[in-house]
Amino acid sequence: MNGHELISSSSRQSKTSATDANHFVLTFENNRFASELFGQFDQNLKLLEERLRIEARPRGNSVAISGDVVATNQARRALDYLYGRLQSGASIDTSDVEGAIRMAVAADDQLQLPTMERKAKLTMAQISTRKKTIAARTPMQDSYIRAMERAELVFGVGPAGTGKTYLAVAHAAQLLERGAVDRIILSRPAVEAGERLGFLPGDMKEKVDPYLRPLYDALYDMMPGDKVERAITAGVIEIAPLAFMRGRTLANAAVILDEAQNTTSMQMKMFLTRLGENGRMIITGDPSQVDLPRGVKSGLVEALQILKGVEGVSVIRFKDADVVRHPLVARIVRAYDSQAAVHDESEQSDR
Repeated sequence: MNGHELISSSSRQSKTSATDANHFVLTFENNRFASELFGQFDQNLKLLEERLRIEARPRGNSVAISGDVVATNQARRALDYLYGRLQSGASIDTSDVEGAIRMAVAADDQLQLPTMERKAKLTMAQISTRKKTIAARTPMQDSYIRAMERAELVFGVGPAGTGKTYLAVAHAAQLLERGAVDRIILSRPAVEAGERLGFLPGDMKEKVDPYLRPLYDALYDMMPGDKVERAITAGVIEIAPLAFMRGRTLANAAVILDEAQNTTSMQMKMFLTRLGENGRMIITGDPSQVDLPRGVKSGLVEALQILKGVEGVSVIRFKDADVVRHPLVARIVRAYDSQAAVHDESEQSDR
């Protein structure tokens, strides 16, 4: 790439002056947006510097970017995208900046993503509900959102913190608001694999609510609280343990099964065969976190093997690099995965 290519992709009131192959100045005409873009005490620019090993020196509503030519262009695409978000009325936080950096880097890693235009404008798949708009923060999240748009059955598998459940609930809320489905059904195994609730106090709702709380939280994040309450009362939104799905046909519905690694083979088959006409099904789980008794095969693991290559089924596999929580979470996941790999190698050598 030469210096002449370091021209801003934005036609949204940001300008780039290139002086050499690894130094240019970005100018943003809206001073308020520029201030939000740079962050309080320029924290967003500091994050760019840390992640991309560049220098980003702000001055008024401009920022001078210098460093390696690839990294500086990644910074330009990330800033350009974030500025566009601000212009569209959205706000940005540290997580959004992290996500923009990840996606900009992915473009130069030559990932085969339909949302990437190398060395040009950075775009990300989005989910829009009445309450908020969520943009993909990793390349795999981008693929996941697009898979949910086109496939009838989507598996989102991988470690905690990758947004599997959150994005699934957001997509379901979007489908309901569009009128693409008539209802949302959210389910998960109530307790470790067996759904044995008798020892818990209270009625059935009080017994299962603690296990379904993450689904409630995600739902309230997507829709106004009063609308959620009315929808639950009217049966438009149903949140129930997996056992309640038996014997039903779930037509015209967006159906989500969370923590699916803790289903047995029989439970998973039962759930998959509930899919009815105009139904959408999203199954999320982490195959490395199976709580089933020793010797009992996970229904999720088995389903991924059986349904491989089946038309209409899409499988998105998240990795530790896709963790969007605290950066330490990704390092923790990586450490556990490394230990598991060592354990597997040890077992194989002992045979």
